[in-house]
Amino acid sequence: MTREPYIRRQRDEHGRKSVAVLPVHYPKELLTALDLLAVEVWGPPGAPRSDAAGRIQAYVCSVVRNALAFLASGGADVVDAALFPHTCDSIQQLATLASDFGGWKKPTLTFLHPKDPGRPSARRFLVAELHALAGRLEALAGRRLDPERLTAAIALHDEIDLHRAALLDGRATLPLDDRALYALLRRGEWLWPEEHLAELQAARAKLGTGRPAASIPVLVTGYVPEPSAILEILNGAGAFVAADDYAAVGRRVVRDRRAPATDPWEALADRQLAAPPCPTRVADQGPRMRHLEGLAERSGARGVLVHVVKFCEPELFDVPAIRRTFEARGIPLLYLEGELEAQLSGQAVTRIEAFVEMISGAGGAA
Repeated sequence: MTREPYIRRQRDEHGRKSVAVLPVHYPKELLTALDLLAVEVWGPPGAPRSDAAGRIQAYVCSVVRNALAFLASGGADVVDAALFPHTCDSIQQLATLASDFGGWKKPTLTFLHPKDPGRPSARRFLVAELHALAGRLEALAGRRLDPERLTAAIALHDEIDLHRAALLDGRATLPLDDRALYALLRRGEWLWPEEHLAELQAARAKLGTGRPAASIPVLVTGYVPEPSAILEILNGAGAFVAADDYAAVGRRVVRDRRAPATDPWEALADRQLAAPPCPTRVADQGPRMRHLEGLAERSGARGVLVHVVKFCEPELFDVPAIRRTFEARGIPLLYLEGELEAQLSGQAVTRIEAFVEMISGAGGAA
């Protein structure tokens, strides 16, 4: 089932309103606790679906341009509101542009997460933002937020992350190709969480029962695995994603297994602050480089694919540091830049195939 019929089914069968959510980090637990369906909008990939994309500068990333065109074309009219996290200035401003330029007339919500989580004031700011967003979501849902339901939603999403982490960490023993695995992981962008959890549990039962057909482990970092054909090209060349640092996937899996705080708001803040390092949340490159090194070491990655969206400033700021980090370790790196194309170019395919061929020899030595 595709997203629009699913949204309608959720409304008809369960009375759930839905919220279109722009990337990347947001407190999904609040929506779950209020019985609101989150439906994430990552572009979408492919050519813009209306001329509204031309209303903003050509040097703004295609995620924002495509999202504006998608909203303006009526692609998200089935939802009841849209949520714009402060991932970057462009997405934050899209909350205004969608209404002014795109004709989007439904409620627009915003969420600002602290950009320096290590500061003492970050938690106070975050808790205040969570309360403010909860108030706006309560108005949309037409009900008050029950603290017990919030506690249950936090536990549900913690369990989802537990299974997602197990699948990503045990990738080398999972008999699925990358496209099938990522289709499963990304279904969480629009499925009701309990349904997504059931799918993850079924997939986790397959861990240890086989290996991916490809044999060369690589680490992939970037924004979003689009076009998804990139996964097929990797597999076809003989490589598989052994470690994931996509903003859309791995960077949203909270692995902190500490006992949750007794106060649900503090527990929710803990989950937000415990997410892996991401340039949309933290300017300090040190923690992220150490995180990437750990992923490479644990997975045995023989190469690194940096797959970014053109003009995505948060991602691009970290690219020089990523190059230096893996150059010092002697791990080859391929930099691939795109614009959410529907298909990879022939040149990109050739570069991926040549890169895998290079790291397949001599244990991955350059």
